[in-house]
Amino acid sequence: MARAFGEIAERLRRSTVEVRLRGANAGGSGVIATPDGQIVTNAHVARGADATVRLWDGRELPATLLACDGRRDLATLQVETVEAGGLPAAAFGDSNALRVGELVMAIGNPLGFIGALTTGVVHALGSLAGFGRQSWVLADVRLAPGNSGGPLADAYGRVIGINTMIVHGLGAAVPGNAVTAFLRRGASGFSLGVTVQPVRLEDRRFGLLVLKVEPRSPAAQAPLWTGDVLIGAGGRPFRSVDDLHEALDAASGVIHLQFLRGDRAATREVAIRLAHPVAEAA
Repeated sequence: MARAFGEIAERLRRSTVEVRLRGANAGGSGVIATPDGQIVTNAHVARGADATVRLWDGRELPATLLACDGRRDLATLQVETVEAGGLPAAAFGDSNALRVGELVMAIGNPLGFIGALTTGVVHALGSLAGFGRQSWVLADVRLAPGNSGGPLADAYGRVIGINTMIVHGLGAAVPGNAVTAFLRRGASGFSLGVTVQPVRLEDRRFGLLVLKVEPRSPAAQAPLWTGDVLIGAGGRPFRSVDDLHEALDAASGVIHLQFLRGDRAATREVAIRLAHPVAEAA
C-alpha cells in the first residue's frame, strides 16, 4: 500500500510545475491540465505577462497567460511542448464527492523545496467568512509560500482542488469542479484589470487590496494604483470578493468605484469604463 501511494504521489509530482515571474523573488506552483501544455494556477501567482514554468525534470519553458478569473483566483498559462506524447497531465476528480475526513495530499514548491509533498485530511467543505459565498476545500495539510497554485489531490492522485491560501492554519483550496469549469469557459464578462486580495481595515470594514494593475487596462487608465483598497461600488460597500464581481456583472460598461489611497483617511471615487477581458484579472 505504501509503495502504491508513493507511485501515485510521484505521478502527481510530475504533473506539478513551478511558476515564476520575471524579476520576482518568489514563485508558486501550477498543475498541468492538458497534455498540450495548458497549466492551471492561481491568479495571484500568474499576475504578470512574463511567466516561466519549470517542469519536474528541470526544463524551463516560457508561458503565456491565457485567462484569469479573480473571483476564484484562477489562471491558465500555455507553454509550448514538442514532445510527441505531450506533457504528463493530471487527472481531475469530482470535488462534490469529497467527504470530511478523507485523506488528501498537496504537492508544490514551498520555500524553495521543489515537489514537496504533505498529507492530511479534509477538515471542512463550504464557504469562508469574509470570502463570499463560494465554496472551498479546507484540509489540515501543511502549506507555505510557494504552494499556491499547486494540486490538492485525493488518495488516488485525482486533483480535487487548487491550493490557494492558509486560513487559521488550514490549507484552503478552490474545489476541483470549479477549476474544471474555469478551464472550459476561460475568462468572461467585463474586466477591471486588477488582482485583488481581501483585507480587513482598521475600522473593521471589508476591503479589496489591489496587488497588481494590468498595463493599459481600464483600471490603469482610471487610474487605480497598486496599494489602493477598493471598498465599494455604486455607493454600496463591499462585504466579500463576490460583491466586486457582481458589480462588474451588473455594469453596463461603466462602474463607479469607491476606494482608499495612501493614508486611507478619505474615500475617493472614480468612474471606470470597462472592457471585456482577453487575459486579464478581476
